[in-house]
Amino acid sequence: MKNLNDILPVYAIEHNAILSKMGDVTVVFEVQLPELFTMSNDEYEAFHHTWIKAIKVLPVNSVLHKQDWFTEAKYKPSFIQEDNSFLTRSSDRFFNERPYLDHRCYIMLTKKPANRKAASSIFSSLLRRTIVPEETLKPKHFHDFMNHVGQFQKILSDSGFVSMKQIENEHLADFILRYLNLGNDSVLLKDIEFKPDWKIGENHCLLYTMADAEFVPALCGSRINYDKYSTDKTKFSVGFASPIGQLLSCNHIYNQYVFIEDVQKTIQKLESKRLRLQSLSAYSRENAISKEATDNFLNEAISEQRLPVRAHFNLLAWTDSKEELKHIRNLCSSALTQMDATPKLETEGSAQIFWAGIPGNAADFPMNDTFDTFSPQACCFFNLETNYRSSVSPIGIRLGDRLSGKPLHVDISDEPMDKGISTNRNKFILGPSGSGKSFFTNHMVRSYYEKGTHIVLVDVGHSYKGLCDMVNGYYFTYSETKPIKFNPFYIGEGDILDTEKKESIKTLLLALWKKDNETFNRSEYVALSNALQLYFEKVENDKSIFPCFDSFYEFLKDDFVAVLKGDNVKDKDFDVSNFLYVLRPYYKGGEFDYLLNAKENLDLLQQRFIVFELDNIKDHPILFPVVTIIIMEVFISKMRKLKGIRKMILIEEAWKAIAKEGMAEYIKYLFKTVRKFFGEAIVVTQEVEDIISSPVVKQAIINNSDCMILLDQSKYQNKFDQIQELLGLTEKEKALVLSINKANDPTKKYKEVFISLGGVLSKVYRTEVSPEEYLAYTTEEKEKVKVQAYAAKFGGDIEKGIKALADEIIHSKN
Repeated sequence: MKNLNDILPVYAIEHNAILSKMGDVTVVFEVQLPELFTMSNDEYEAFHHTWIKAIKVLPVNSVLHKQDWFTEAKYKPSFIQEDNSFLTRSSDRFFNERPYLDHRCYIMLTKKPANRKAASSIFSSLLRRTIVPEETLKPKHFHDFMNHVGQFQKILSDSGFVSMKQIENEHLADFILRYLNLGNDSVLLKDIEFKPDWKIGENHCLLYTMADAEFVPALCGSRINYDKYSTDKTKFSVGFASPIGQLLSCNHIYNQYVFIEDVQKTIQKLESKRLRLQSLSAYSRENAISKEATDNFLNEAISEQRLPVRAHFNLLAWTDSKEELKHIRNLCSSALTQMDATPKLETEGSAQIFWAGIPGNAADFPMNDTFDTFSPQACCFFNLETNYRSSVSPIGIRLGDRLSGKPLHVDISDEPMDKGISTNRNKFILGPSGSGKSFFTNHMVRSYYEKGTHIVLVDVGHSYKGLCDMVNGYYFTYSETKPIKFNPFYIGEGDILDTEKKESIKTLLLALWKKDNETFNRSEYVALSNALQLYFEKVENDKSIFPCFDSFYEFLKDDFVAVLKGDNVKDKDFDVSNFLYVLRPYYKGGEFDYLLNAKENLDLLQQRFIVFELDNIKDHPILFPVVTIIIMEVFISKMRKLKGIRKMILIEEAWKAIAKEGMAEYIKYLFKTVRKFFGEAIVVTQEVEDIISSPVVKQAIINNSDCMILLDQSKYQNKFDQIQELLGLTEKEKALVLSINKANDPTKKYKEVFISLGGVLSKVYRTEVSPEEYLAYTTEEKEKVKVQAYAAKFGGDIEKGIKALADEIIHSKN
């Protein structure tokens, strides 16, 4: 038994560096890597070349030690605050304690003293300590090394793939302690024993090494195919070392060592070895093969100007349950086999290899456990990716990490604009029936509503009824008993009769009066302007008049006709009789007298959640054009009058009918200008043919939507090239889209969604929600009826109804 404090190789921590008892100086960086499943083949190659360039600037006698920590963790919500909504609290409860693999990456750069004796299996600071070498005491050597470190950091950071932050004095001791305790945050050092079994505290450990060329894959590269997400048409890429990185689901540390030595000395040593093998080649075939391999290595080093290095890679896995060791062993062996590496469980050398992994002690690595290679090959074994990161933006949606379902906060509106990834907040959503499209849009809309957004939804299919009831929004739908009603003449609190209000009423009146192929002349336009001005003056003076179409019609008939006569206005300039006759059906007693005379749901400007359900009137020749004009005017009024407030208009399948009714110009206008008013326009569609056949979608919507959201496109797999070309998707994005739902966790209920921002940032997420959210969003008729029935039990309180039904579902599963 030895006291760990006595034999620790660390001598001191100062100047943000670790000084070992052998005189080695180490600086440590925490590194942010790119996210898993987001890089293209070209990006993997570029990242790989960045590593090669960075290693080239490291000085002789230095060690690059990259350490990737993957530790099992559980999600903790921020936690259930009282001001959170019912659905947000439900989501927090649902995801509380969700297990996932937390990842942290560190790079340690060590400079060995010039005359330091190389460690081996029989020589290590674990066995011996010595006085600090003279050159370690000279500041110049430290400053020279830090210059190299600065170049290394700049090359990696400038690549755009990683960000590096140097760990400073006060945190370096914690980092060393964390390694010795295998990630446990305890301030006490745990016991380490290697026999009879390797244990650190309560954890049982296993160490797999790639310490010799025979255990290393014969072929390596910057990336490999990930079969789970690949299709016949696309090959899905992950980093070459990903199977033993983020994709290995147990507690583990992946250590990657590259030793930079004097190139000339290395080549001389290999030349000597080649000559020795040549003289012995007659005695065995193995010697002849080794001689040929050494020859090839030397030829490549000299002809290709490759940097020869020594390398070692190992995988340290642990568990606090001895029964689980067998499972961990199978996981690690399988992961290494996926890389074509030969799994070698290290037993004899594990103590020394673990000891060399202590931050600041990489120079003490036993060199007989390393192998000769070139820097490009060594870099192939670096873990290149990390897990998805949450946005710190206040606005966004809760989506899930693809591997574990860990909740993430994803901003697809403001952050991309702030970073210059996109130029607008508009979104285009494409997903066939049953792909979870309405479900995702419900989830997105709810998230935005809870952040204070004004939302106008245009739907044909009652997809948002549940959510509208939940938030007490206005739900406009048409039925014989309860027809759809508006009142464009009403001026709510905080609203004023400005030019825009008058213009919108004029547009509506002209649309009711004239057919699409009829034109109006200037005098008619002026007469209507005068009529509205006089009418609103009368309403202002006589508070007994309720502003609506009926009172306006009566004003025209009784008051305005006399004004026209007094001004000698001819019928050819403004035919008031014709106007009154054509608009008679909208006056009391007429066929559509309900349409423009609403007495409730009047204050549309201040109402934050409005749904227009057009299913029953989308083919009506009179109602549909009128309703669409009113909808557009409602949103444009919000857009211009609500300063500094986020607005969203979401048009479901209704856009097809709207475009037919000559309203295409409205949609074009919306998509081009909504950005300037802190707003976003969203169009949702099912069929690929709809995009192709509609010039509105092709020109106005797609070109002005920097956020593309696609759901499961597997049924269009064979004609996806057409969609790809139309949406301008890259090959990487095509592979991502076609990987949706290909390897979903069978124990969880969710659908995946692809989100592309400005064609620059593309990811696939899970849309996984709590049972309560599911019941609020569901579009299944049977489930919607059940929710309504449960709400009726609580006096129509949909929140209580959903809670009771969700509790019942959870108990039945348990």
